[in-house]
Amino acid sequence: MSDKLHIVPPSHPNFNKELEPFDFNSDVNRQEIVDQMIEMMQKAGAAGLAANQLGLDHRLFVLNTAPHELVCFNPKIVFYSEKHAVHEEGCLTFPGFFVKIRRPEWIRVRFYDIDGKIQTESLNGIPARAFQHELDHLDGINYLDRAKKIHIDQAKRKQKHIERKLKRMRLAG
Repeated sequence: MSDKLHIVPPSHPNFNKELEPFDFNSDVNRQEIVDQMIEMMQKAGAAGLAANQLGLDHRLFVLNTAPHELVCFNPKIVFYSEKHAVHEEGCLTFPGFFVKIRRPEWIRVRFYDIDGKIQTESLNGIPARAFQHELDHLDGINYLDRAKKIHIDQAKRKQKHIERKLKRMRLAG
């Protein structure tokens, strides 16, 4: 892969579609893609990054939610907790836009690692939330699809307030 990856706009065709399972028999250089994704995620200070946010059609995401640093091919959730929590989420595709989203507090997941070996994990808190957020991307769902209108409106007002404040600071400086 000679080209550097970059975040694509939400209008990109791979961003809004459910991706097919990753084929481990393909000639795709998994390590190169994963390395670039991890580097991008870390530079952005993000908790996760899905391949289709980069325009790729691989059913793959990476997570960096200490202590869980995961590379997940063909991930799925096999069990959800009944207890839910509402927390703010952001997304590299929508920089600086944080919206309250309701999700299960803990989940049990299955995925393939970079070597094609199946893994099972129980996740709670931020790792569980990040896993669900990134899995949604692979299913063609973005976090705004899960947000209530009132929470989107609150986020828009908050973003406008921050933008006005930054503009005043620039003018004063």
